[in-house]
Amino acid sequence: MSKKELGLGLLLIVIGGITALLNPLFLSPVNLLNMANLIGLFGIFSIGQGLIIITGGIDLSVGSMFALLGVILVDLLVNYELPWWLAVLIVIAGGIVLGLLHGLLVTKLKLQPFVVTLCGLLIYRGVARYYTQDGTMGFGYAGDLDLITWLASGRSFGIPNPFLFLIVVSVCMAVLLHRSVFGRYLYAVGRNEEAARYSGINSQAVIIGAYLLGGGLAGLTSVLLVFYTSSVSPSSFGNFYELYAIAAAVLGGCSLRGGEGSILGIVLGTVLLQILQNLVNILGIPSSLNFAVMGSVILLGVIADQQLGRRREKKAARAPAGALPAE
Repeated sequence: MSKKELGLGLLLIVIGGITALLNPLFLSPVNLLNMANLIGLFGIFSIGQGLIIITGGIDLSVGSMFALLGVILVDLLVNYELPWWLAVLIVIAGGIVLGLLHGLLVTKLKLQPFVVTLCGLLIYRGVARYYTQDGTMGFGYAGDLDLITWLASGRSFGIPNPFLFLIVVSVCMAVLLHRSVFGRYLYAVGRNEEAARYSGINSQAVIIGAYLLGGGLAGLTSVLLVFYTSSVSPSSFGNFYELYAIAAAVLGGCSLRGGEGSILGIVLGTVLLQILQNLVNILGIPSSLNFAVMGSVILLGVIADQQLGRRREKKAARAPAGALPAE
């Protein structure tokens, strides 16, 4: 565990303790289980966002992807009556295809990730609204969905299944990021893409791979979110969820300049966001200010990252020639 992750863990304990003191119901089983469910839902796509940020990119289209993939999932299950497992695979594949599209536009056409995914945010939301004629879609009288409903929104051993999905995804992505060649390449590309390319790394393939993973995790989250809400309103479903993902990644130690971050940090960042949401509710702060809280969190995270970056640069400048930089 790095110093950043340790510090974030201590911050979680402090804020959690303060919240529990302000309202003992914070530690009630009902509230903790609800938080675990939300941490699972938001943590999965935040990991995908974190992987993209590590490469120096960003994905602003996540929320709109949820809307588009969500209405497709409901349509496949209700109107086309596909087996649930096939519909789920199609939705996850759809997320991967959208991630591939983003990666190709960024690498092959040399477009800025901000521009590519901002356009995706607008396009996917618009297509979803047109697809449903701006109406809300629900499961209605769909066939037998008991198994997939339990998998997506039920509990195993008293623990919400989305939280268990998050644990599995976290372990897999941690191995990929911290124990594989691809993970080392992600960091190298994020720190200096040109230097990585001159070192023989196929930087374009690495960046595309990050967007593929982000899209696949967004597809998986779409399925979980649809069964969590039981309906999809394309004009609001997933609105601003990309902010949560970016905030969780930044809080977890991912630098928006790229080249830094960890899976554990992103998960801890997601937990901290949910505790902050609980604290906002306990203090009686209007829910309309939630986005203001998220914006403030992102701003503070960016300021902290900038200050830490300057300190490292000063230390590197003072270090004797030939000395290795301190971790």
